[in-house]
Amino acid sequence: MNIYVLLKKTFDTEEKIAVTNGEIDSDGVEYIINPYDEYAVEEAIKQRDAHGGEVTVVTVGDEDSEKQLRTALAMGADKAVLINTEDDLEDGDQFTTAKILEAYLEDKEADLILAGNVAIDEASGQVGPRLAERLGIACVTTITGLEIDGDLAKIDKDVEGDVEKLEVNLPLLVTCQQGLNDPRYPSLPGIMKAKKKPLEELEIDDLDLEEDDLEPKTKTVDIFLPPEKEAGRVLEGEIADQVKELVSLLRNEKKVL
Repeated sequence: MNIYVLLKKTFDTEEKIAVTNGEIDSDGVEYIINPYDEYAVEEAIKQRDAHGGEVTVVTVGDEDSEKQLRTALAMGADKAVLINTEDDLEDGDQFTTAKILEAYLEDKEADLILAGNVAIDEASGQVGPRLAERLGIACVTTITGLEIDGDLAKIDKDVEGDVEKLEVNLPLLVTCQQGLNDPRYPSLPGIMKAKKKPLEELEIDDLDLEEDDLEPKTKTVDIFLPPEKEAGRVLEGEIADQVKELVSLLRNEKKVL
């Protein structure tokens, strides 16, 4: 099987986000593989081990994204591709990313493409479905089970606390949800092997794309942190008095009534 995994570099979930002059302050911040993408990497490795073939992890990012690609290689992926846009693009959005990935994948004859359900930084969940549409292949989101038999994929899809069972023909793009598997930790031998595995670096020019082709369709108007939580209040007295006080607080202080 020819398997590809879409991977994104995101903030470590333990990091405290700071905003300076309307921009996220990234100085000294630790980055990791987007946690949902780890499920995609793990599932790709499992499917390769079961059916043969190879796993290629792909990211659109900057030079620092190599660290996350090497981590995926240490987990067991076979090859990695970094599409470096650092010097070619000032801004981008989900449309931009999907367009770049389409240009890379359109002649790769992928049997299976896996991505995380969402990225924890923007949480749009758009790149996978957009890419599948552009490639003209089937797409199933939020999967929690995947079994492949020949050209047929049997899928469990999470639907608001329940499970929908689907059968879809390959080629196929799926986005991976928590519960699909337990991502492995890179072993020491895996880390050593990863240093010798191929990591290809491409730029926009290598994909025959022009900057005008990648102009984002959305614009970030403002970035700000939510207000700090206030201390809770305990209402005392008779129930009827508490209800009156609560309604007064909601109407006069919080302005929600």
